[in-house]
Amino acid sequence: MSERRAAILVLDGVGIGAAPDAAAYGDVGSHTLGNIARAVGGLDLPNLEKAGLGRIAQLDGVRSVPVPSAAHGLLEPKSAGKDSTTGHWELAGVRLKTPFPTYPNGFPADVIAEFAKRTGRGVLGNLVGSGTALIDQFGEEHQKSGHWIVYTSADSVFQIASHEETVPLDELYQACEVARAILVPPHNASRVIARPFAGPPGHFARTGHRRDFSVEPPETTLVDAIATAGFARTGLGKVDDLFAHRGISGGHTSGNAEGVQRLLEWLNGGSGFLFGNLVDFDQLYGHRNDIPGFYKALRDFDVALPAITAALREDDLLFITADHGNDPTTPSSDHARENVPVLAFGPRIRPVAIGRRDTFADVGATVADWLGVSFRGSGRSFLSLLTGQ
Repeated sequence: MSERRAAILVLDGVGIGAAPDAAAYGDVGSHTLGNIARAVGGLDLPNLEKAGLGRIAQLDGVRSVPVPSAAHGLLEPKSAGKDSTTGHWELAGVRLKTPFPTYPNGFPADVIAEFAKRTGRGVLGNLVGSGTALIDQFGEEHQKSGHWIVYTSADSVFQIASHEETVPLDELYQACEVARAILVPPHNASRVIARPFAGPPGHFARTGHRRDFSVEPPETTLVDAIATAGFARTGLGKVDDLFAHRGISGGHTSGNAEGVQRLLEWLNGGSGFLFGNLVDFDQLYGHRNDIPGFYKALRDFDVALPAITAALREDDLLFITADHGNDPTTPSSDHARENVPVLAFGPRIRPVAIGRRDTFADVGATVADWLGVSFRGSGRSFLSLLTGQ
């Protein structure tokens, strides 16, 4: 018998309808997949349809096939918060009862002053807004002065932008480490994000050298438990950053296409556990309210899905899910408090209805169960449902 492997692939921001407590987050009516489907006149996603996507929720253009190819269901968020760190941690078994702090009026003056002092550069911005817009607004001044562009959003993030020809990347990353050290309770923002950009004024563009510096999970995660059990762990995309590199490593990817390619490489020769994130849905399209771009990313992933499932070995379990919503059809350009779809694939996995699970953590508990690891975190395994054993 071959060695068991497991993978969780997160389609960043691909929600499937407002969570039960969406009103508390101002997200009533958010439905990333459903609203995109209506906006484009129906989704054309034949492979996700075949897997059972249309059996999870009613989506224009997506049929509810009578015999799907994957187990299928819906996950409700249980943790407080709707950011990537919170979502990935919950998938890995950690439930947060208190959300990370957010800064609708920018960061406190003492935090900014300490950051400027320790890095030796001034600060521009300290605003809430779209990073691309703020880079356009402050980019030329940044290049003249050498000051950092600092900004945040509705999420708990301290974002630092700098031009790669003005500030070396290593210095930007060091500044993020400084900010991470400064941001302790009560200002323990979930992530510090390096946002390098390049190009001439009027044509500034972010580069692929983003890095995330997360707080450490407050308790044992699925990743920790799998590490203790001696399985290999591979991160894909920003996952290793989200877990503060604790128990997992891996290379960053330039986008969804490279992420899919890296997943295929792991499926064809890797071992143990892979935890991956495809960020383009969220970063490039959800936050920019780009409906056509988001839909194209969905179609591109749908095209890639058959190659992914064909590479699964006899003892593989693959979950495809999400971490939150990011509905590009709403006025907000931020994350949405949404339920997320979950699809489970593998030669030994029955194409059953998983149902509506009341926490993302059930995925992590099921992965641990599949690998024979005792960890369950804050979730409950549904492996017996998937295997019939």
